[in-house]
Amino acid sequence: MQVDRRQATESDIPFLLALRRETMDGHLAASGADCSEQAHLARVMHHFDCAEVLTHEGSPVGLLKLRREAEAWEIVQIQLGHRLQGHGIGRALLEEVLADAAIAGVEVRLSVLKANPARRLYERLGFRTVGEDAHEYFMRRAA
Repeated sequence: MQVDRRQATESDIPFLLALRRETMDGHLAASGADCSEQAHLARVMHHFDCAEVLTHEGSPVGLLKLRREAEAWEIVQIQLGHRLQGHGIGRALLEEVLADAAIAGVEVRLSVLKANPARRLYERLGFRTVGEDAHEYFMRRAA
């Protein structure tokens, strides 16, 4: 399945809020984290300048926020709507990011809620847990 990326704009905010509710409410509730509308909006707007909307056949289906710094890249958010999960799309997107980071010679960082099963995918892709707080694991993958 072909998924394209484009820069997010303010007109994408309603979609991104709905996507966040769809993909994150269960994980946030299981983690005891805030899943209020204000918290969702704050997270959508966090590093909005690096937000890319994932599209399939012109329709929005997901989100990637990737901060590229000189010393490391950070996957701030990666989300796919439920109907596209489990088809290898997220894995392919992550592999693309990791290949680009390897060319750039930088490590990749991310955090994942403790209740989110995506952690297993990250581990299979070579990420290692380097810390944690009450709600999240902090992970890194060397260049």
